[in-house]
Amino acid sequence: MHTFLKYVFVLMCDRRHTTPEKFYIEACDEGADAVLAIDRVSNEMTLTGRNNVPPSAVTRPICGIMGTIRLVAGMYLIVITRKKNIGSLMGHAVWKAVDFDIISYKKTVLHLSEIQSQENKTFLSMINNVLNTDGFYFCTDFDLTHTLQRLANTSPDFQEMSLLERADQRFVWNGNLLRELAAQPELHRFALPVVHGFIFMKPCRINGKVFEWILISRRSCFRAGVRYYVRGIDSEGHAANFVETEQIILYEGSKASFVQTRGSMPFYWSQRPNLKYKPKPIISKTIKHIDGFQRHFDSQVLIYGKQTILNLVNQKGSEKPLEQAFARMASEMGNGLLNYIAFDFHKECSHMRWDRLQILVDAVAETQDEYGFFMVNADGKTLCQQKGVFRSNCMDCLDRTNVIQSLLARRSLQAQLQRMGVLNVGQRIEEQAEFEKIYKNAWADNANACAVQYAGTGALKTDFTRTGKRTQWGLLMDGWNSMIRYYKNNFSDGFRQDAIDLFLGNFAVDETDGPTPLREQKDWKFLTLPIIMLVAFSMCIVCLLMAGDTWTETLAYVMFWGAASTITAAIILYNGQDFVDSPKLVHKEKLD
Repeated sequence: MHTFLKYVFVLMCDRRHTTPEKFYIEACDEGADAVLAIDRVSNEMTLTGRNNVPPSAVTRPICGIMGTIRLVAGMYLIVITRKKNIGSLMGHAVWKAVDFDIISYKKTVLHLSEIQSQENKTFLSMINNVLNTDGFYFCTDFDLTHTLQRLANTSPDFQEMSLLERADQRFVWNGNLLRELAAQPELHRFALPVVHGFIFMKPCRINGKVFEWILISRRSCFRAGVRYYVRGIDSEGHAANFVETEQIILYEGSKASFVQTRGSMPFYWSQRPNLKYKPKPIISKTIKHIDGFQRHFDSQVLIYGKQTILNLVNQKGSEKPLEQAFARMASEMGNGLLNYIAFDFHKECSHMRWDRLQILVDAVAETQDEYGFFMVNADGKTLCQQKGVFRSNCMDCLDRTNVIQSLLARRSLQAQLQRMGVLNVGQRIEEQAEFEKIYKNAWADNANACAVQYAGTGALKTDFTRTGKRTQWGLLMDGWNSMIRYYKNNFSDGFRQDAIDLFLGNFAVDETDGPTPLREQKDWKFLTLPIIMLVAFSMCIVCLLMAGDTWTETLAYVMFWGAASTITAAIILYNGQDFVDSPKLVHKEKLD
């Protein structure tokens, strides 16, 4: 193992030494003397020796460095303080980051005004909001950002690079936080690329043969955000909520993988919350869509090969124009490597007819066989490579999308296990009750993880993913999750979007003393109209409970206050975008 891997492996038992002047990050590797010294005044990062760590320093164990970020009070160091082992990938331990610590370079915040101090607390709560969103994973001696096929097709020089240098930047969620370390190659040994998404690893048994089944979903940090504030693509062609999902099988030295992607419909559209249950999606009329559309798929073809688009949105109602625009652009692009298939998920599966999903699976079976999968035998010889991917989407790229992806992944897994000799001829995965339960639950957990990160709640339709059936209880839980989504999308997602933009570096705190966008005040309507509506509604109830001398008097009062509350509610709904929790840290143009 080369020197770099020797160093990063020991980050598992790092120690942070703190003095009033410096932080010292020590890699607990026997025989290694390198210590990262961070000056708390000049912010300079240098290498020093263990002997230079003052005995008076306060020592705490850490699991690695997440990175650094500048807030109103100055620089902060973010470290991982607790981790959970979730399994081993080809002998490399994979960890989930569980707890973090955000440490100020400054010893006090007395240099801040009261307003600055409050803003700094808000920014800290934003960073904590992102860190507390479950799903951060890392590995100290293996690259989690690349698929097995990409890793197998790299050069020896690539293999010798540090994890930070060789990582796929789409999936390094702490890339912005690591930029200080990235600028100095000699410090790369202390930089720990962290992915966000979902990883499941479990030894499984079929026919007495034990194999490792792994599911990895890598969430892109490009055009990342929350459900309604980040839709479509940006000028670089990056799609909102883009996730690369890889299913891996390891058996007696052989390994196989199958990759799928999901992402928002790749043209310029938005769907801003406005207090309505389902805001109307709006396709931009001022931007040339085909340019961004082509940039998106040019990069996808370059990375993954052929593309089969599975568009699962409704082909009627408010979603219909989106499907039509997607189909038109796919046709206009005229790329033979691009295949577009529209499947109205809700129409086909209405009235609990979930067996009709097999129609789509059968329709793409030949294409899936053509794309194949990646497989390497125990001798390290590549037997086959995946030549293309299915790119699935619905409106959110969560619920419907995950259901279809789990069905396609099972079909690929069937072929892989048969070729490896785990499944006998004629056997089907669906008949292996023990493994089928593991498989379904893992894909449902994958759906929940991606949904919480993007929409704020667990996924819908997971009862089908877990059991293969749609249930009344599942419908009830979907209703509950939908209500929670409604509340979060309208009243807390602006803060979440700001938090993600701050964390990823889309917004940088200015070093000057100028006001931040957090100081912007809400319009007078925001406070006045809800109060008027609440008072009017309350008076209406009071008049009903405390009847007047005559029924006509009571009716007049009820009608007056009822009309007042109804009119006020209508005004609020008409101006819905003024009452939702909107992001403050980025301009509107950037969100569209």
